[in-house]
Amino acid sequence: MQAQKNDISPIILAVETSCDETACALLVAGRVVGEKIYSQWRRHSAFGGVVPELASRDHTRRLLPLVADLLQDAPTPTHFAYTRGPGLSGALLAGATFANAMAFARNVPAIAVNHLTGHLLSPRLSRPDFAFPYLALLVSGGHTQLWHVKTATEFHLLGKTLDDAAGEAFDKTAILLGLGYPGGAALEKLATQGEVGEFTLPCPAQKDFNFSFSGLKTAVRRLHEKHPHRHADIAATFQQAAAVGLAKQTANATREIAAERIAIVGGVAQNAAIWAQMRTYCPEADLHRPLPSHCSDNAAMIALAAFLQLDKTLPATEPDYAFSVSPRWQPEQCF
Repeated sequence: MQAQKNDISPIILAVETSCDETACALLVAGRVVGEKIYSQWRRHSAFGGVVPELASRDHTRRLLPLVADLLQDAPTPTHFAYTRGPGLSGALLAGATFANAMAFARNVPAIAVNHLTGHLLSPRLSRPDFAFPYLALLVSGGHTQLWHVKTATEFHLLGKTLDDAAGEAFDKTAILLGLGYPGGAALEKLATQGEVGEFTLPCPAQKDFNFSFSGLKTAVRRLHEKHPHRHADIAATFQQAAAVGLAKQTANATREIAAERIAIVGGVAQNAAIWAQMRTYCPEADLHRPLPSHCSDNAAMIALAAFLQLDKTLPATEPDYAFSVSPRWQPEQCF
């Protein structure tokens, strides 16, 4: 990764507040030198999901102490970056307001970054040599998508979920099985105690590289009604169906674009069963996923995206620090 020619290597302070993680990171010359994160999951667990108003309030409380701690004995930022979207409106506004105020106070640029492009570029945090182009499966609580990542600023959507996201299906199934919210990790642990084979659940793979998880969620609920005490077997069967569907569609997309490299990104990418199925369905590809801390929402990926996209994101003239957020902003709309 190289900075712009003839420019001093940027020092980027990034904040990420798209949902319920309050995060900041400092990137110097393309390398993350520090990061902080505060997860709000305990606050939201009682509600079975994220409460937008509570999330935005917590971001406003947590951002300044986190950034102050991060910047102790650190070089002065030359740029600030923030998540403009997609995400929760109030949560996005908390981060955007903070980053632009900090940039204005220091008379340095503020860079708006797309949350999904952060995920799509996150493999290069741990593998800077992970070369373009590559195929990326983005699986999280809010998104399930297949992207052809051509460059740091060129993204082509190949497939997506037609209804619910994979992460939502994991969380809703976990709640159904009494595991609480968020439940992805707990469901994965429970699944190791169960057996696959007796029950059958629908595969979420659809035509044209798309997915559908609503039918799988309904089938799991009905299965649980018939077998209310078979939690481990239901968890294992659900996880297998989801993992096979994700891997099968990824393999189909790999053949479509002749991809040699595949990245699995987003919070659900940490799931071991999905990783195992990816290795089974895509045995010839160079498979990679970020570190666990960089699979879930984090500011390091926002800092890296800002760095890799610097020449495309900065205005030609001095910024006026006017900003907006876009809860449904997509990577294809960024450049």
